Amino acid sequence: MKVLGLIVEYNPMHNGHLYHLNAAKKIVKPDYTVAVMSGNFCQRGEPAIINKFARTLMALKNGIDIVFELPTVFSLQDAGGFAFGAISLLNNLKIVTDLVFGSESNDSEFLKQIAEVLYNQPENFDYLLKKELKKGYSYPNARKYALKNFLKFDSENLSKIEKSNDFLGIEYIHSLLKLNSHIKFHTIKRIGSNYNDETLKGTISSATAIRNAIKNNFDYSQALPPNNFKIISDELKEGRGPVFFESFETFVLPYLRKMKRSDLEKIYGFKEGLDIRFIHAANNAGDLKEFLDLVKTKRFTYSRIRRLLFYSIFNFDKKLIEDSNKYGPQYFRILGFTKKGQNLLSIIKKQVNRPLISTASNYKKILEKILKDTEKDWDVIPELYLKQFEMDILASNIYSYFYPNKSQRKSGMDFREPIMIE
Repeated sequence: MKVLGLIVEYNPMHNGHLYHLNAAKKIVKPDYTVAVMSGNFCQRGEPAIINKFARTLMALKNGIDIVFELPTVFSLQDAGGFAFGAISLLNNLKIVTDLVFGSESNDSEFLKQIAEVLYNQPENFDYLLKKELKKGYSYPNARKYALKNFLKFDSENLSKIEKSNDFLGIEYIHSLLKLNSHIKFHTIKRIGSNYNDETLKGTISSATAIRNAIKNNFDYSQALPPNNFKIISDELKEGRGPVFFESFETFVLPYLRKMKRSDLEKIYGFKEGLDIRFIHAANNAGDLKEFLDLVKTKRFTYSRIRRLLFYSIFNFDKKLIEDSNKYGPQYFRILGFTKKGQNLLSIIKKQVNRPLISTASNYKKILEKILKDTEKDWDVIPELYLKQFEMDILASNIYSYFYPNKSQRKSGMDFREPIMIE
């Protein structure tokens, strides 16, 4: 049995994503396809434009058999933490045989060569990395230049690790190596617009361009499969979106102004003086854009700053993230499945040693049940399980407050919304 695994955000799922899905199926010829999808917050430190259940329905209508949620403690991390969480989840399902990801270079051997350096951490590479960090570069840029010098590659090869999909792909392979996974990886040449392209380019446009079109009331219908356009249109009509980073403006700065340096020091990722910069910027900025500009330096990217904003809101304490990055997701949250996918779920259930959660309100009962189960060798850390899942609940509760329609802002999304079945 072949099972294709995909790691997605679908923010929203557009024609480029559909091309990737269909091309991946041509490569693998899977019996089933599963996806690990970010929940209500995404890797670049932004809320998803519509909620995770609507985006799950998009995936199911276009050929995904089961959608699992990537816990918030991973979906809001940098490329390394995001990749490890997603790969760990796919690996622990014990049924995924193949992983396919988009790549600007489509040079899988080159990406593997870099991932092996990151995994093996040769002494000379570590020295070069520290040297570049001392120059004030952000970690991604310092690592890029260290790799260039260590592998002695030219500017053409350097450009391969500057592109977002290749950069993330390296982290996927790195995580496969760390986990000694048997999952085979494949690449697909990315087509159409770059991820950060802000302008619509016809039927194959970037997610960034589509979100900007929604923000500015431009016609983006040709960039999405028709059924997905209907789903997002219905969500917007009901006022359950769009949700943008800017939506949090009146909440974030007052929240940060009440915090002390000692509060931020406990949050994961606040180092190198970022706590001081955050407090200074929060007390002096008039809006979120000015806040980002006040914190931004050559070393601190906008994405990193946005992620840290949400780390502080969600209280991503150091132990929670460090333990998560060591032990991976402690559960499999099912957001939706097709009738075909239901057959695969019955197979998964027999093999996994971490719980499957389909009804969120049962998450405590599920833990109690497995703790009493002496017949199966469960691999769950109870405290970490609870913290990870309750972070997902918190993320949904905060996210829904920023719906345009006030009547839709009730908390408890995870308990109210039914599992998506297609």
